[in-house]
Amino acid sequence: MKNFQLMLEKYAELVIKVGVNIQPGQVLIVQSPLETVDFTRLVVSKAYEAGAKYVQVEWEDEQVTRIRYEKASDDSFSYYPKWQADMMEQLAEGGGAILHIKVPDPELFRGIDSSKVSTAVKAAAIAREKYQGYVRSNKVSWSLIKAPTRAWANKVFADLPEEDRVAAMWDAVFLMNRVGNDDPVAAWREHIGELKKRQHYMNTKRYKSLHYRAPGTDLHVEMPDGYLWLGGGDEKEDGVYFVANMPTEEIYTMPHRTGVNGTVTSTLPLNLNGRLVEGIKLTFKDGKVIEYDAESGREHLTSLLDTDEGASYLGEMALVPYDSPISRMNRVFYNTGVDENASCHFALGSSYPVNIEGGTKLSKQELLARGANVSLTHVDFMIGSAELEIDGELADGTMEPVFRKGSWA
Repeated sequence: MKNFQLMLEKYAELVIKVGVNIQPGQVLIVQSPLETVDFTRLVVSKAYEAGAKYVQVEWEDEQVTRIRYEKASDDSFSYYPKWQADMMEQLAEGGGAILHIKVPDPELFRGIDSSKVSTAVKAAAIAREKYQGYVRSNKVSWSLIKAPTRAWANKVFADLPEEDRVAAMWDAVFLMNRVGNDDPVAAWREHIGELKKRQHYMNTKRYKSLHYRAPGTDLHVEMPDGYLWLGGGDEKEDGVYFVANMPTEEIYTMPHRTGVNGTVTSTLPLNLNGRLVEGIKLTFKDGKVIEYDAESGREHLTSLLDTDEGASYLGEMALVPYDSPISRMNRVFYNTGVDENASCHFALGSSYPVNIEGGTKLSKQELLARGANVSLTHVDFMIGSAELEIDGELADGTMEPVFRKGSWA
């Protein structure tokens, strides 16, 4: 138990010093499930030790969320409180930081009318559009991290006795975040350095397109002029470095909005706002999804694609070797923030303006003109496997291997 407490302390310090990288005088919001109260208190303590001016915790309870979907009138789901959106905008404009402990129950909305969830998700996206613009343009330091809840542990470790599942999930979270190292902060800085080497390599190659091949996948993806690969973390406008996803094993960029053609098949289940979608198959023509299907949860995929015009186009492409540490754990985590770091992936919806030269200074119309995608949504889905092969097309038309057997060639 003493060792577990030490690991918790190290993890809390890591997410404050590396994740959001709190600076003296900064305001922090922590969004946290009720079940993670002990860990959240540690995070708050580490934030104040790092010099935070004020820390506000927003507790989240999925059972309360579910009660709304079971009991509220239909007009509830198109409502999102403006004061909540205003608060997030003010946090970003004031140079604050936000830490999300993000672990949605994959079965939360079982039996709930999918249209209610879709309406609520869209209402939130519309209300928070300005704030999300700040997030995607690095005007606020933010980090998504993981901590076990019983529902999540029960889903992922269903093969273990029930009393062992949460402990097993903590072990997994510590492992994927390098918390077992003597100095996790130093280990992360070294890890980020390795991702930066990959990023630099791909940026110097200047491939004009990538060709993906795997069972059920044959996809050509063109790149816009001035695209940038990023990885590890990024700098806020004021130069403060933060890591938006912990764990992270990816380097990522944007495809050209209208330059995607062919078919792609997902390799891992997608937890779409508490609704599972499995076996996704998408066919693209000139960037847009023209046909789609799923082995299960097709109606949830439909609602995602119906969010707005941009939801049917890709906004992100990310490279993750199949032999990454999370992949080697050989588990499906039913959590995009983890599973996307075990697998190459794409995202439907908005591009990150940081992935194109000068992008954070461009309007929506200017981003579209440059080949970036614009949407209210951004949803990653996993396509990596041991059979994935990727070729890069150089400026002169020469093709060369980028990935073989799911990992770097």
